[in-house]
Amino acid sequence: MSGIDAGQLKHLVVAPALAALGLDGDVAVNLVTGTALAESRGTYVRQIGGGPALGLWQMEPATHDDCWVNFLCYPAGRRFERILEGMLSQDLPRSAQLVSNLRYASAMARIRYYRTPVSLPSSSDPAVLSRFHKQYYNTAAGAADPVANIPFFRQAVMV
Repeated sequence: MSGIDAGQLKHLVVAPALAALGLDGDVAVNLVTGTALAESRGTYVRQIGGGPALGLWQMEPATHDDCWVNFLCYPAGRRFERILEGMLSQDLPRSAQLVSNLRYASAMARIRYYRTPVSLPSSSDPAVLSRFHKQYYNTAAGAADPVANIPFFRQAVMV
């Protein structure tokens, strides 16, 4: 099975969504695009094996909800809250939109990275992005392999 075109995902979904948040830039766009490729191969919108992760970015509903409950409703997150609310459709719960709303799902992936205790890497080196993804998005206990995922981040940088 082939997935979504990585160049279209990067330039038509991720870049505009991150620009709307004011959290764009080459490194951020490459990181979020590479995350979708590493997490789901840009193909799967439901976690293989029956896990809870949703969407191309394979965000778990608990992680999604934590962003809303512990960040977006507080002063530091309020400016993002209004923008994210504007990305939502009104007929589905927020976490369900991680599957069907690419703009929103990519923006939420960026919010997840924004909440990390460190700044984004200073360059779009694929190995650096893959390690950052493993440490701050997937977690130490997660299945992501920072070496095996380098090609996904390389693809994100090159398209």
